[in-house]
Amino acid sequence: MEPAVFWHTCLAIFISFSGFMVSCHLTDQVSLSSNFLFGTASSSYQYEGAFLSDGKGLSNWDVFTHEAGHVKDGSNGDVAVDHYHRYLEDIKLMADMGVNSFRFSISWARILPKGRFGKVNMAGIEYYSKLIDALLLKGIQPFVTLTHYDIPQELEDRYGGWLNSQIQYDFSYFANICFKYFGDRVKYWITMNEASFVAISGYRDGSYPPARCSGIFGNCSAGGDSEREPFIAAHNMILSHAAAVRIYRTRYQKCQGGMIGITMGVEWYEPFSNSSEDIAATQRARSFYTNWFLDPIILGRYPEEMVQILGSNLPEFSVSDLRMLSYGLDFIGINHYSAVYIKDCLYSACEHGNSWSEGSYLTTTQRDGVYIGEPGEVDWQFVYPQGIEKVVMYIKDRFNNTPMFITENGFAGNSSSIEDALNDVHRVKYMHSYLNSLANAIRKGADVRGYFAWSLLDNFEWLDGYTIRFGLYYVNYTNLQRTPKLSATKYPELMCNFHIELEAHTAQK
Repeated sequence: MEPAVFWHTCLAIFISFSGFMVSCHLTDQVSLSSNFLFGTASSSYQYEGAFLSDGKGLSNWDVFTHEAGHVKDGSNGDVAVDHYHRYLEDIKLMADMGVNSFRFSISWARILPKGRFGKVNMAGIEYYSKLIDALLLKGIQPFVTLTHYDIPQELEDRYGGWLNSQIQYDFSYFANICFKYFGDRVKYWITMNEASFVAISGYRDGSYPPARCSGIFGNCSAGGDSEREPFIAAHNMILSHAAAVRIYRTRYQKCQGGMIGITMGVEWYEPFSNSSEDIAATQRARSFYTNWFLDPIILGRYPEEMVQILGSNLPEFSVSDLRMLSYGLDFIGINHYSAVYIKDCLYSACEHGNSWSEGSYLTTTQRDGVYIGEPGEVDWQFVYPQGIEKVVMYIKDRFNNTPMFITENGFAGNSSSIEDALNDVHRVKYMHSYLNSLANAIRKGADVRGYFAWSLLDNFEWLDGYTIRFGLYYVNYTNLQRTPKLSATKYPELMCNFHIELEAHTAQK
């Protein structure tokens, strides 16, 4: 079914499953269909496959996954789900569901194998250009991330990647090429995906490339300084974002008419108790993760809690940096999956909590022996649908209702049998409850403009390899055949129901 047909043909759908009912009617009067983006999300390393034969250079993840001991099942993204060759098939799957947008990332190393120190790989330009054209032909808006964890290994080898301010020039050079070749057709740009997670995982605990850490955080063979390097890397990411936005605003935005933002991973943090200490710790947790990046980009300064605790360990912005940061962003992308409780470790006795350089707090998923939400199928995910509403309202209030997109939301499955994986009732219930909660936030005035399910397909899930599955479509990793799960067949109805609820709310105003 083509998206235009999905949104503008009158539908009457009545479905029931596992304790809830969706009743959906769509007519030509439903205006949100053209304004609200509903899509699926992906990333280059998790989907495309390496395929160096087209001129792509090695990325940090290409190298990292070929070192023993990093990935749970010893796998890598050399083939992934072969989206590189199967993108037309995958676009048809999207069109069949009626989505109107697809979030994907561009492999930096496929465009610039050696960063700004080498030539543009025109085969990479051609690949993404064909992908974009094929999406638009089906009425699907490309929603493009410039870097989703991966950078050219050349930059790591040459000067230390995100630890060196030179990467600001490399990132802005890369961004400029993407705007130049694709910006006439791409109207939504994300500079970086979950930059705070990259800083922490790459430079504090060393679980992600470049696998740097020290002291109580681990014994990384690459060395590192876990109490300083995360903030240096983050500082360079913030300024790289700003440099890319400045280029877009001054050279391209007026003629291309697009938007540019950044995506943050945002877990909901609930205070462990009503004590002033736990409430303050919860705010510290938000500042040391989400506000760490958004405050400088939007407000022009690091969060007060970070400045007070870190002192000189936190880099400072120069006058020219602040001028560049003033270009800001057009929207905030939010990746949200779960929630945790936060307990104070700064003024309270606290075992195994985060260190002073992390904000001195403890995360826990239980209170009085009760989980924060229904446990999912992996140990870190709990179903707490009100969390997405609370996240959105928090960001709305702190950042003056800057436009938002839910750039990832999804349910991790670990079913060993194909039958259970295909009958993913838990994923459908999860999406239904989170979309209802998101609708509540929009009713309260939050400027949310889109929702992307993670993910279209089962894929390579970083340190978990292929051991967990997020896809709406099941992928047989032997022959790469795609098979729709229950969630793929229900997603159109969930989208439809979401639109109807919001239209009813609009009509009552």
